[in-house]
Amino acid sequence: MDKKKLVVVGNGMAGARVVEEILKRAPGRFDITMFGAEPYGNYNRILLSNVLNQTQEPQEIFLNPLTWYQENNITLHAGIKAFKIDRQRKVVLGGQVPPGILPYANNEEFLNKVEFIEEPYDQVIIATGSRPFVPPMEGFGGEGTFLFRTIDDCHAIAEYAQRCRKAAVIGGGLLGLEAARGLLTHNVEVTVIEAAGQLMNAQLDAEAGQLLRRTMEAMGIRVVTAAKTSKINFQDGRIASLSFADGTLVETDMVVVSAGIRPITEIAQASGIAVGKGIMCDDQMRTSDADIFTLGECTEHRGRLYGLVDPIWEQARVLADVISGANPNALYTGSKTGTKLKVMGVELISIGEKEPSLPSDEVVIYREPNHGIYKKLIIRDEKIHGAILLGDIEGGDILMQMFMRDEKVPAKRSELFFGSVKSAVLVNIADLPDNAQICNCNGVCKKEITDAIVEGECLTVAAVGKKTKAGKGCGSCRGLIAQLIESCVGKVSYDPSEHYYVPGIPLEKSQLVAEIKSRGLKSVSAVFAELAGGREDLDSKVGLASLLKTIWPKEYEDERDARFINDRVHANIQKDGTFSVVPRIYGGVTSPEELMRIAQAAVKYQVKMVKITGGQRIDLLGVKKEDLPAIWKDLGMPSGHAYTKAFRTCKSCVGTDFCRYGVGDSIRMAQEIERRFQGIESPHKMKLATAGCPRNCSEAYVKDIGAVAIEGGKWEIYVGGAAGSSVRKGDLLCTVDTHEEVLKYIGRFMEYYRQHAKYLERTYGFVERVGIDMLKKILIEDSLGICAQLDERIQQAVDAYKDPWKEAEIPAYPHQFEGPRLVEVLNEAENNG
Repeated sequence: MDKKKLVVVGNGMAGARVVEEILKRAPGRFDITMFGAEPYGNYNRILLSNVLNQTQEPQEIFLNPLTWYQENNITLHAGIKAFKIDRQRKVVLGGQVPPGILPYANNEEFLNKVEFIEEPYDQVIIATGSRPFVPPMEGFGGEGTFLFRTIDDCHAIAEYAQRCRKAAVIGGGLLGLEAARGLLTHNVEVTVIEAAGQLMNAQLDAEAGQLLRRTMEAMGIRVVTAAKTSKINFQDGRIASLSFADGTLVETDMVVVSAGIRPITEIAQASGIAVGKGIMCDDQMRTSDADIFTLGECTEHRGRLYGLVDPIWEQARVLADVISGANPNALYTGSKTGTKLKVMGVELISIGEKEPSLPSDEVVIYREPNHGIYKKLIIRDEKIHGAILLGDIEGGDILMQMFMRDEKVPAKRSELFFGSVKSAVLVNIADLPDNAQICNCNGVCKKEITDAIVEGECLTVAAVGKKTKAGKGCGSCRGLIAQLIESCVGKVSYDPSEHYYVPGIPLEKSQLVAEIKSRGLKSVSAVFAELAGGREDLDSKVGLASLLKTIWPKEYEDERDARFINDRVHANIQKDGTFSVVPRIYGGVTSPEELMRIAQAAVKYQVKMVKITGGQRIDLLGVKKEDLPAIWKDLGMPSGHAYTKAFRTCKSCVGTDFCRYGVGDSIRMAQEIERRFQGIESPHKMKLATAGCPRNCSEAYVKDIGAVAIEGGKWEIYVGGAAGSSVRKGDLLCTVDTHEEVLKYIGRFMEYYRQHAKYLERTYGFVERVGIDMLKKILIEDSLGICAQLDERIQQAVDAYKDPWKEAEIPAYPHQFEGPRLVEVLNEAENNG
């Protein structure tokens, strides 16, 4: 039987995926030819931000390299654009289009300059995808303006950013935030500009959008919303600023536009195929021509366009069933959609609708605004109709499966956020049908994964990913993959990558520390050069910087690009781009002189709010970045370290000074603790307290470390307490007689925690993981013989302390305290005149 000639127009994720599905169903039945406008194989656009931020090389994001086409006898016209389908002659015409020329059949310049390729067909699949939407503005297209859509775009942006200090990203949706994430790694100050009133307007409600904004700003990204860009202003041939429609501007050196997408439909229009918002199709993905099919972002189905990969995978399966004859009656009836986003630690899931639309819709909300956590469910007819999970997405995969499968929700709605979801009893992974999609990024269903486990002996999450691509996108489905492995073979085999201290270095903490010490690596860049083949990993930088400072208290080489904005300028960024300043107040006791300086500084620098903190400090909120050095000088007080992963505060009660119940001098104890351990960095923040008696007025029992005075002049030392999103009474480590012993054992526990905790593991998790009995043996009984070494190491850290606010006198690097400015538009011609 002669092979059918199948021509696929488009070599992106949709085009390549449908070819993969066809090859599975009908190997050898089609003579396949593909046109791809880019001169490469097929790659995962979802991971382009990783290429931009240099955490992945371009070759690492390829799904199908050029060799794949050869192995499957596919003719690929790479770098060749198809521009018309001659439906009478049944040939597809394409050519290498010169820059600046529109590839239309009626364009005389195009017809005269292009050498044509003709490919005959029996059937055609159009998968041309989409192009970035560029909002109307004057100046786009000049030097320093970029789109963010291809590998070539990433290279061009990265190269140009080396000559810039400031970058603006127009577009605050998913793609815009990904572009902003990538730009941060190129040492530029990033401003995200969104025309709507919030970030990710299509996926989030107003409250979640505001929380996401605060989280992004805490990472050092400035956010400007409700701003429509009208003009890109140039000076001496380079970008100087962006003008907004309201008469304001923002200074920038380069502009990246990532403001949504529009379907690429020109080939359909030129070929007489029906086009509405996109290329129109029926439920079998056929266009108005029965021999021509379409799928992906260029496609309009039942009046709807899809810009996410999950619907594309569904369309590819249906189209492959129909065209191969595997299931000629297969139908695509539309997709339920969900979005997963993880940008520099921001975890987000958005499912279905973001707002209720019927009076009977039930809305369930859980919020922890101080911790950036927001969860919202919209329930209709006892089923999930929409959901938003921001800051904490535990259980999100289960909610997604319930949404996709129209599962009924439990009568007790809180189980959807807590309890049952965590133990996965609402939806048993083993009971899901074989066609249930587990990996949304790469469209991998349950059966593909279970086949890889049972037949391919893939017994770790990483092995399953290598075999099927599941879990290789955003990574949020890795927990479900692990559950599938457990259901198939009983347990997940050991996967060393799960124990890496930071994701970019393939070593667990003790191995990493040993390598750093033996090689004398004292900077983050040196660690990447020696232990990661020179490839930097953005998500690893901050953890490595903290670890290096712990290992080398005095010799550590501080590279500020390895720090969050808070650590770079020693202040906590706020949602409006200003900063909070919290001076050190030892033990929560101040003086009239200090209070007067604080008040005078608050007035002088127009502080927006003066707040008493939970740690018995005074917080000056709303300080401009450029004013930080001056306000530090005027305060004449050391940094309170309220912005970093380190020892923060030591609260105290009145103790024996005034309280009639006090049995210990808690104020003096707290001040001694604070003066000794101020600025000590650690895997996560440490909050301490001292209590003058067991009445616990200073909440010492629920602090990372607490010292509680008891009868007989003794002190109890508690570790691993918590009173935030997790609540836990600390475990009693030991009871001692003197202040000196309190300092010794607190320091010993701190150093052991610094050396052995995972990055971002709070003390309560560390204590539970190690166990208080084991900690007593190691730190009190010296069962490992390391107590002297721990005491020596914490003393070295204490001796290395420097007040970071001294950088007010000598900044650590140029432009350290300069910030992006939003100013009124000026008439430059008048000023120059």
